[in-house]
Amino acid sequence: MDIYDFWVRALKNTEIIRPRVHGLLSHQDTTVPYIMLSESAINEGDTVVRKGEVVVDKPTLLLPPASPQMEGFEFSSEEYFKQDAFVNFLLVRGINLPSMKYNNTTNSLEVFEGNLGKAIAHYQDFLQRQENVTTGLIAGPQEGWQFSVLVYICSQVVRNAQTDIRNLLKDLKNGS
Repeated sequence: MDIYDFWVRALKNTEIIRPRVHGLLSHQDTTVPYIMLSESAINEGDTVVRKGEVVVDKPTLLLPPASPQMEGFEFSSEEYFKQDAFVNFLLVRGINLPSMKYNNTTNSLEVFEGNLGKAIAHYQDFLQRQENVTTGLIAGPQEGWQFSVLVYICSQVVRNAQTDIRNLLKDLKNGS
């Protein structure tokens, strides 16, 4: 499978089960925790659980020069997932992520003994019981999980864009 196949598969199969309730911060970086669930390619019937967080740079009306910075997405683990090739892949398709600066940290990687449906129900209940409104719950393919996480992050950025623009213009008006 090549990078294009991973991209298409992630777009078709990524499901944002429980988005982050809180919006992104307009005046500072935002840490966006997530739980990524994928059917295990090794243990049929089990689910891979990837817990992590992405730090999203604060928004800005003047975007920095095209110097994409994506750390922690394990791009170098596969030849076709080199960071430069990945960024070029997105740019050729007209995909320009705001500020292009995202830092992913995977905090844990474990196996849930049960199928994806059971894992989704378990983690939805877990987040609900904790009253956790900051952690998103995502399901997507195990191979190319990076794309699924980016789909989730971009959905959060887009959802917050109007608020960010309003806050940034307000600050400009007030001379901040």
